[in-house]
Amino acid sequence: MKQVFVILAACLLTTGVYAQAQPGNTAADLAMETSKKEKEKSDKDITDAKAAVKASTWMDRAKIYENIASSGFMKIDSAAATVAYDSFKKVIELDKDKKGGPGKLAKEAEEALKAPVMATAFMQQGVAKFQSKNYADAMKAMSIAGDINPKDTLAPLYTAIAAQQIKDNATAKTQLEKYIAGGGKDAAIYGSLAMLYRGDNEIDKALAALDKGIALAPANKDLANEKINIMLSSNRMEEAISGMKQMVDKDPNNVQNLVNLSIVYNNIGHKADEEIRKLEGDSKKGGNTAKQLADGKSIIDAYNSEIARLSATIKKTPKPELKRQLADVQKRLADQKVEVAKLEADAKAAAAGAAGASDGAKRLAELKQTRTENMTQEKTYLDKALAIDPNNFDANFNTAVFIFNEAVEMKRGVDRMDMAEYSKNGKELDGKVCGKFKQSLPYFTKAKSIKDETEVNENLTNLTNILKQYEEKKIVCIESK
Repeated sequence: MKQVFVILAACLLTTGVYAQAQPGNTAADLAMETSKKEKEKSDKDITDAKAAVKASTWMDRAKIYENIASSGFMKIDSAAATVAYDSFKKVIELDKDKKGGPGKLAKEAEEALKAPVMATAFMQQGVAKFQSKNYADAMKAMSIAGDINPKDTLAPLYTAIAAQQIKDNATAKTQLEKYIAGGGKDAAIYGSLAMLYRGDNEIDKALAALDKGIALAPANKDLANEKINIMLSSNRMEEAISGMKQMVDKDPNNVQNLVNLSIVYNNIGHKADEEIRKLEGDSKKGGNTAKQLADGKSIIDAYNSEIARLSATIKKTPKPELKRQLADVQKRLADQKVEVAKLEADAKAAAAGAAGASDGAKRLAELKQTRTENMTQEKTYLDKALAIDPNNFDANFNTAVFIFNEAVEMKRGVDRMDMAEYSKNGKELDGKVCGKFKQSLPYFTKAKSIKDETEVNENLTNLTNILKQYEEKKIVCIESK
C-alpha cells in the first residue's frame, strides 16, 4: 500500500484534464501568444494610478489570468490562478453600490470565485508546481481547488499526494478524509489513510478507515491484512478474533475470511516465541551448570589421585621426569580449582533464583499451551479453507508454512539433545522431523502451480535442500499425522 502515492503521482503528472499546454499546436500557440499580450497589457494597466482604482481593470485582469491558468499556459505565469483569485477579491473590494453593498462586478467576481473554471485554474497551477517539485505550493493550490469544488475527489487526493511529499501528514490525512467524504471509490486510498493514522498512533481512526475500505471492497486482501496487523500490533487480540469470527459466521464459505482468521491465530500463537526461547535457554543453561560443576569436581578428584600416586612414586624413585609430571598435574589442579570456583558461583546464583526458575517453568508451560491452542485453531481454519477451495493459493501456501514450521520446532528439540539423549532415540526423532518437513512439500508444490511467486520458489528450494540432507545422512523420513 505504500506504493499508492507513487502511482497516483504518476497519474497526476499525466492526467489529460490538467496537462499543461504543449508547444507545436498552432491554435494553442496562437492562444498562448494572445494571452501573453493580454497579460502584459494588464500588468501595465495596474501600474496606472487612475486605472488601478477601477474595479473593471481588476476584473479584466482576473479573467485574463484565470484564462492563462485554466488553459494550462503556465509558462506565461506559474502563479496565474493565485493572481486571478486575488484580482477577483480586489474587484469585490472596489465595486460597491450606493448602499455599500456589492456592485454588479463584485457579484460577478463572487460567482467567479466559486465557479468550476477557477477550480480548474488552481488545479493547473498545482500540477505545474508539482512537476517543478514545489510541493508546498502545489498543495496550497490544489487545496484551494478542492475548497472551490467540494464535490471533486481529485483535488483532495492530489493535495494529499503533494502533502506527503513534504511529510505534512496532518494535511494528507485531512485531504484523504475529504476524498472519502466526497465519494472516492479507490479502496487502496483507504489503506493509505489508515497507514497515516497508524503512523501517528491513531489506531481507532486507522481501523475506521480500513472498515470503510473493506465495506467498499470486501475482497481486498491488503485492507483485511492491514486491519489484522493493526489489531495485533495494538494488542487487540480478542477484538481481532471476535471481528473475524463474525465475518466467518456471516459468510462461512468465504475462503479469504477463513484464511485471515487463521492468520490472526498464527500471529497470536507466535507472539510469545521470543519469550519461550529465552525461558528454554535459561532452563537448559541451569541444567548445564549443575552438570559442568559435577564434572569439574570429578576432574579435581582425578588430579588429586594422580598427585598422590606421583608423590608416592617419587619417594621411591626421585626421577626428574616424574617431578616434571607432578608439577604439570599440580598446575592443572590449580587451574581446575579456579574453574570449579566459577562454576560454584554460577550454581549458587542459580540456587538463589530457584524460586524464579520455578515461576519461569510455569510461565514457559503456559506460553507453550497458549501457542499450541492457537496453532490448533490456525490449522482448523486453514483446513476449512482448503475444504471449500483446494485451489486457493493462500490456504495452500500458509498450510505448507504451518507444517514446515512444525518441523522446525521438532528439529530444535532434537538439536537441544546431548549425545546421551540422542543415542537413545535421536535417530528415530530425526526421521519424524524429516517426515514432517516432507508433509509440507505437496502444499508448497500446489501453491506454486496456482501462483508461481518468488516466495514459494524460495521455500521450495530450501525444503528440497533439507530433504536432500536427510537423504545423504541415510535418515528414513517417517510421516505421521
